[in-house]
Amino acid sequence: MSVSMRYRLRLRRKLQVKRRVQRNKNKLRLSVFKSVSHIYAQIVDDLQNKTLLSASTMSREFKSTKKNGGNIEAAKWVGQALGKKAMEQGVKELYYDRNGFIYHGRVKALADAVREAGVKF
Repeated sequence: MSVSMRYRLRLRRKLQVKRRVQRNKNKLRLSVFKSVSHIYAQIVDDLQNKTLLSASTMSREFKSTKKNGGNIEAAKWVGQALGKKAMEQGVKELYYDRNGFIYHGRVKALADAVREAGVKF
């Protein structure tokens, strides 16, 4: 399967997920993006079009403790960091927007880590 075909399939899945998530905009959204070497997550308020919280493997806190940002351990770290920040801000319920990425590996590890911190979705 070519890269462009893989990209088009991800965009199709992304639009399907986005349609489901945007039906009910009164909840906050946890959006995830992953590249080969990093993973990024942010909590977005779609009513105000603002990013409330974010965490990624590009942050100084991550780089001071870990080296590789493209593995499951890094995704768990990002999920724990974001979950901790969310609980401090009082965020208890979210929609999980996996951005068209298949729910396994790093995407699943990040979601599980956020759930372990106490956030429901």
